Amino acid sequence: MARPAQTDGSQASYRRASFWLDDLVVAGRDRLQPRAPLTSDARFDVCLVGGGLTALWTAYALAKADRALRIAVIEREIAGFGASGRNGGWCSALFPRSAGRLERDAGFEAAVAMRQAMVDTVEEVGRVTRAEGIDCDYELGGTVVFARNDVQRGAARAEAAEAARFGVDRIEYWDQRTVSGRFGATGLDGEAPAATFDPACARVHPAKLVRGLAEVVETMGVSIFERTEVLDWSAGKVRFSAVDGHREGVVSARHVIIALEGYGSQLPRARRRVAPIHSLMIATEPLPEEVWDEIGIRHGQTFSDYRHLLVYGQRTADNRFAFGGRGARYHWGSAIGPEFERDERVFEHLHAALRDLFPAVGGAQVTHRWGGPLGIARDWHASASYNPRTGVGFAGGYVGDGLSTTNLAGRTLADLVLGHDTDLVRLPWTNHRSPLWEPEPLRFAGTNLGLLGMALADVEERITARPSLTARVIAPFTGH
Repeated sequence: MARPAQTDGSQASYRRASFWLDDLVVAGRDRLQPRAPLTSDARFDVCLVGGGLTALWTAYALAKADRALRIAVIEREIAGFGASGRNGGWCSALFPRSAGRLERDAGFEAAVAMRQAMVDTVEEVGRVTRAEGIDCDYELGGTVVFARNDVQRGAARAEAAEAARFGVDRIEYWDQRTVSGRFGATGLDGEAPAATFDPACARVHPAKLVRGLAEVVETMGVSIFERTEVLDWSAGKVRFSAVDGHREGVVSARHVIIALEGYGSQLPRARRRVAPIHSLMIATEPLPEEVWDEIGIRHGQTFSDYRHLLVYGQRTADNRFAFGGRGARYHWGSAIGPEFERDERVFEHLHAALRDLFPAVGGAQVTHRWGGPLGIARDWHASASYNPRTGVGFAGGYVGDGLSTTNLAGRTLADLVLGHDTDLVRLPWTNHRSPLWEPEPLRFAGTNLGLLGMALADVEERITARPSLTARVIAPFTGH
């Protein structure tokens, strides 16, 4: 039995999903009308389940390699409705598994290869969007991560030192004098913050990217079916139902790729592969240029700080802050729904955190509030995998670092499906299998205790002025 869709399929309901999707309509670029659903049995060479960036980048890479392939993308709502159209817009080299942890798991050379692949992917996204005419506000400006007290300054120095040891990431440590001369950011200890700067990050408009990529792959012959819910899959078959009441049907395909990220938790075969954790965002009204001059964040730059309960932000092309963070709790049974995407407590926390970091924000109004689930694997290790015997592949577990990693996943899955022996299929994340999450109530308790632990770690460091013991305890469970 199909579940009811999260929306009524109207443009208005999709606009409410994020500032980014709303902005497409305001700009007159995209009416967000769903494509036609799949209403009868069909046969394809490749069936991609999910209409986000993982599926679309995979379709793009496959169609580029072999235009004769018959490729279908099946999406319950519209392409980009999930995390791909709601995220923070960081096309970054971040990977949820740290380089040090990758080294311990797979060796130094494998860790270096993974880091190089991620850095290269940032520029690959820019190259493809330029080549295909996808106007997604891509601007390579780097990431500034503020270190706002002595503990955070120590963490910043350590990160820069680790990057130098692996020799790939060009992370610079900026001292307090440098930062105070460039930014209107405040410290937690009354002193000017320090920062690290990583040039391997671009600011993008995620909805423009995902909707633009969907249009591109359609011109390459890929079939995209929206308002079509996948009910189950097995080797060679995907069972579906159009959400407007059409009968169930089956897609037959030699290759079936599951690309649902946090939404994969809603299907029985993937329920314990990922835990859906909600991340929430706000967007302000556009700010005057003189305010941005005081703040110091340039176009193309993204920013964060070294707190444990993550925040992230960017300056949008139209001079807003788009700012998000964690803090929303995990819901029993991996539940996902619109009611969990709006938590006024978290929205107020984000607004206060933004004003605390950049006092020049002042009384700027928040115009948009939204959120959505991201996918977390049990070991915080993203993966792209494919079984040539069954023809079934998976990708995801990006822990919020998926805007660029989806491109790497797409290229990797294409090589795996086509049987190509490339450097990508030898990366340490390829065919990695994370352990399953525990059943309830252990999953509920563990994930929410982890979120609470990160919040407590920030409080602990502010009180003690020493690195958090709580953070040290939970670090092995968060990919570090």
